Amino acid sequence: MRTQTLAGRAAIVTGAASGIGAAVARRLRDEGASVTGFDLNASPNVARSIEVDLRNDAAVSDAVALAAAAHGPATILVHCAGISPPGSILESGDALFMETYDVNVLSAVRLLRHCVPAMRDAGGGSVVLTSSINASFATPTLAAYAASKAAIESLVRTAALEFAPWQVRVNGMAPASVDTPMMQASFALDRDPDAARQRNIGRHPLGRLGTADDVAELALFLAGDGSAWLTGGIFPIDGGASVTRR
Repeated sequence: MRTQTLAGRAAIVTGAASGIGAAVARRLRDEGASVTGFDLNASPNVARSIEVDLRNDAAVSDAVALAAAAHGPATILVHCAGISPPGSILESGDALFMETYDVNVLSAVRLLRHCVPAMRDAGGGSVVLTSSINASFATPTLAAYAASKAAIESLVRTAALEFAPWQVRVNGMAPASVDTPMMQASFALDRDPDAARQRNIGRHPLGRLGTADDVAELALFLAGDGSAWLTGGIFPIDGGASVTRR
């Protein structure tokens, strides 16, 4: 694997206020990128923090323009923002499905729409979208979330093919259980949060939950030149969970 250096490059990271997004922003910054964080809340570890609702296309367009004015057009986009509302199919109404799709999928489409033309004009770029192990496995308690992540993986493949002539690469990361505030909130819904955590750990052959920093290392690789011949891939980062679903 090549040594990563992103000096002189501009990057946008969504969901950068906490969890995986914050770790990715910090890691890209440490490798020299000028990082703009998009989130509903202020983002740490970034050159510029922009509070933006990714459900609003005009707001996304304005935020991308502000980022470009500050540091030049982004040639790296890492999309980590998302929601994970609990609910089975019968428990989840239309509004929950639509909101989950809007936040998790349409936000990615909006970002591609407003970021990729500048990457094309710059001669190339790298886009990393965040999926989930749940895109590939039945997930009865997270029906809307799992469906939205399956849609993200389809979007990765289509975008990779559409943008390849411009040397804009598109790849996806598929984490299993990562110890973030979102994951901790899901444990808190259980009658015994500690037991829920231990059950979840038991589903990962490496014997622990992932960390946001684990995922940030994969994002760095996919964003940088070390992955220059990779596009259209979905890369699991799951402690072995997809080898044998427990």
